[in-house]
Parts: sequence; C-alpha cells; structure tokens
Amino acid sequence: QVQLVESGGGLVQPGGVLRLSCSASKFDLKYYNIGWFRQAPGKGPERISCITSRNDAIIYGDSVKGRFTTSRDDDELTAYLHMTSLKDDDTAVYFCTVHPGDDCYDRIVSRGQGTQVTVSS
Repeated sequence: QVQLVESGGGLVQPGGVLRLSCSASKFDLKYYNIGWFRQAPGKGPERISCITSRNDAIIYGDSVKGRFTTSRDDDELTAYLHMTSLKDDDTAVYFCTVHPGDDCYDRIVSRGQGTQVTVSS
C-alpha cells in the first residue's frame, strides 16, 4: 500500500509563506496524479490542487488561486504545495492524495495523515 507522509506545516503569521511536502515510500509516484486537500475544524474536506502525472498543475478554489501553487519531483518521490500570502482562513489540516487516471477526480489510492497549518498573529 502506498504510504504518504506530509510535512512542512506549522504556525505562521498572516502574510507568511509555507511549503508543504508529500513524500511517498516504496512507491513510484510518477504514474499518478497527486492532490492536495485541506480540512478546517467543523468543515468538510476542501479540494485545493492537483498535479497530474503529465505535470499539469491545477489550482481549485478562488480562495487560494494566485496564492498557492503545486509541483512535484518524481526523482524524490515528493509533491509540494507552495503557499504564500497566508490568511487566517487557511488554517486547516492539509493532506495529500494519490489518484490513477487522468486527474485527481478518480478514486483515491491513498492519502496521508495530514499536517497542521495554523495562520495566526
């Protein structure tokens, strides 16, 4: 089974920057699409981004467009979520997912446990 581990979360002030990592163990990510989601307290999961196996990066949601980007390094078996101009509303647990097929709407093969991002002054 694919094991995914997210890292890079933490406490950051509004306007700050974070880079989250999603690392896979014993699994070749290059054939799969990698999604990022977040879940704030009391809310359902929110789709953030997808980077396909063809390296097409898609950002979902008007709330993060222009501030978040996603990338991948298949040699390092790692995907990234780059977050800038962070706001209080970005506070959530962020987790990555792996999908077969052409995009991140296909079934989830695996997901990580998540990493906490807290934006606060």
